[in-house]
Amino acid sequence: MTSSEHDITTPGPPRLEEVSEGVFAYLQPDGTWWINNTGFLVGSRGVVSVDACSTERRTRAYLETIASVTDRPVRTLVNTHHHGDHTFGNHLFGGATIVAHEETRAGVLAWGAPFDEPVWTPVDWGAFTLEPPFLTYTEGVTLWVDDLRCEVRHVGTPAHTTNDSIVWIPDRRLLFCGDLLFNGGTPFLLQGSVAGAISVLEEVVAPLGAETIVPGHGPVAGPDLIDRVLGYLRFVQATAKRGRAAGLTPLEAARETDLGPYAELADPERIVGNLHRAYAEEDGLPPGAPVDVVTALSDMITYNGGRPLTCRA
Repeated sequence: MTSSEHDITTPGPPRLEEVSEGVFAYLQPDGTWWINNTGFLVGSRGVVSVDACSTERRTRAYLETIASVTDRPVRTLVNTHHHGDHTFGNHLFGGATIVAHEETRAGVLAWGAPFDEPVWTPVDWGAFTLEPPFLTYTEGVTLWVDDLRCEVRHVGTPAHTTNDSIVWIPDRRLLFCGDLLFNGGTPFLLQGSVAGAISVLEEVVAPLGAETIVPGHGPVAGPDLIDRVLGYLRFVQATAKRGRAAGLTPLEAARETDLGPYAELADPERIVGNLHRAYAEEDGLPPGAPVDVVTALSDMITYNGGRPLTCRA
C-alpha cells in the first residue's frame, strides 16, 4: 500500500517534530474526535512508539513516517490508555511488544471493534483486528532506549480514563502525557474523573517539571498547558455544583452555561459528558465508577443540535 492510498491530509497533514534528539512527536491536525498524537524514540536496536492511531490508513501513514526516519523496526509499543484513537492501530505493529497498564488491556477488550454512527459521523476505519496489550503492569515499567531512561507510569487514580499512563523521560525533561492534556481541544472525562484529573495534574504531572509536553491531542506545549487544562476542569466542577443545586440535569446545565474562554476549544459538546461525570462525583460516586455513558452521549448529540458528533479521522 502506498502513501497515496491512505491519504490523511484532511483536516490537515500530520507533522513530525523532533522534540529532543532521537525523540519525535507525530502530530495529527486538527486533534478532534479520534485524531490523536503519537510519538516515537529511535534507538540503535529499534524504535519505541507511544500509542497507535485510530484508523488503518492513519496508522499506516504513521508507520511510514517512522520508516522515513529510521530503518530500524518498532520493537515496543506503549499504549497510554485504552481509547481506540490510541489503540485501534495496534495490530499493524507486527512483532512489537505492546505494553500498557493491566486495566488498559481490559478496556481494549471491553470496547472491542470500532464504531461510529449514531454517535459520530461515519469513519473509514479500514481493516481491524483486536490487539490488546500483552505485557502489562500495575504501577509502571522502565524502558531503555540505549542509555535513555523512559519511565512508563500509571498515574494512580482515574483521570481521563481509569487506566492512564504517562511516558516520562527525565534526562530530557520531556513528557508524553496521553490524553491527560488536550491542547486546543476540550478535555474529556466521561470515563474517568474530573476530581481525579485535577489531582493527577497537580500531584503527578506538574511536579515532574517537564519542559516539553506532547499532549494526546494538539500541538506540543510547555508546562503552562497544565494550568490551562486545570482551569477548565475547575470550571466543570463549579458548573456541576451550580447545576446540581439548581436542580438542572447535566444537559440543562450545559445549555445554560456560557463557556467563556473555553468556547474556542474544539469539540465543545464534551461539556455535557464532563458534567455527567462531575454530577456523579457531586453525588458521591467514586472516581472512575461506571456512569450511564449511553445517556451522556445522547445528551451530547442533543447539545450538538441533534447531529452526530463530527469525526474527520
